[in-house]
Amino acid sequence: MSVVSGTGGISGVTLLATALRSRSHGQIFAIVVFACITTEGYINPVHSAKAACIFNQNDSACHYAVGIGVIAFLACVCFLVLDIYLPFMSNAQERKYAVVADLGFSGAWTFLWFVCFCLLASQWGRTHDVSGIPEDAARATVAFSFFSIATWGISTYFALGRFRRGVNEVSIPTYTEPPPDHHTPYPPNYAPTTYNPTTYTPTTYTAYPSSMADVHQQPPFIPNIQPHDDVGYQSPNY
Repeated sequence: MSVVSGTGGISGVTLLATALRSRSHGQIFAIVVFACITTEGYINPVHSAKAACIFNQNDSACHYAVGIGVIAFLACVCFLVLDIYLPFMSNAQERKYAVVADLGFSGAWTFLWFVCFCLLASQWGRTHDVSGIPEDAARATVAFSFFSIATWGISTYFALGRFRRGVNEVSIPTYTEPPPDHHTPYPPNYAPTTYNPTTYTPTTYTAYPSSMADVHQQPPFIPNIQPHDDVGYQSPNY
C-alpha cells in the first residue's frame, strides 16, 4: 500500500504490488456480490406478485449487501488511485491524512463485510422453500461476502503497518554518525603536539683571504685639477 521500504526484507515495490492485488480482488468480489443480487436476487413468490429477496424474503438483507458492495467497489477505485499517487505526495500532512483515511475505511469495511456475511448466511439458512430460487447465485453471494472480509482485512493490515512506520519515523528520530571525510589531512583521533618556537641564529662567515690584487677593482675617480697660475689672460689671435 506504499512504496516506502518495509521491514523484514519486504521492499516497497512488493508492498505496492500486494496492495494493488488486494484492491483489484476487492473490486471483483464487490461486483460479484451486488451483481448476483441485482440480477438474480429477487423472485416472485407463488402466493405474491411482488418480487422478494431470495434470502428468506428479507429485502433488508439484499439492500444491505447491494449497498455495501457498491460502496466497496467505488472505494476500491479511489484507494487504488491513491496508492499510485501517494509516493508522489510531497506534503507529509497530506500523506498522513491519506493513510489514516485508508486505515479507517478499510477497518470499517472489514467489519461491515463480516456483518454482511453473517446476515446473508443466517437468512439463507432460514430459507426453506428454495423452489425457483437460483441457489448458485445465493451461494456465490455468501461466499464472496466472506472473501471480501479477507480482502479488506489485508488492506487494513498494510494500512496499519504503513501508519506505524510513519509515526515511528516522525516521533522517534534516530541519530546516525556522519561518514568519515577521507579528504581531511588528519585522522579523526589526531591530537596536535605542543609547538615550542626556537630562535634562529644566523651563522657568520669570515672573509676568504687573498693575496692577489683585484684586477676588476677600479681606482677611485680623481679629477684632474689644473693648478691656478698667476699668468695673465691672453686674448686669442684671430
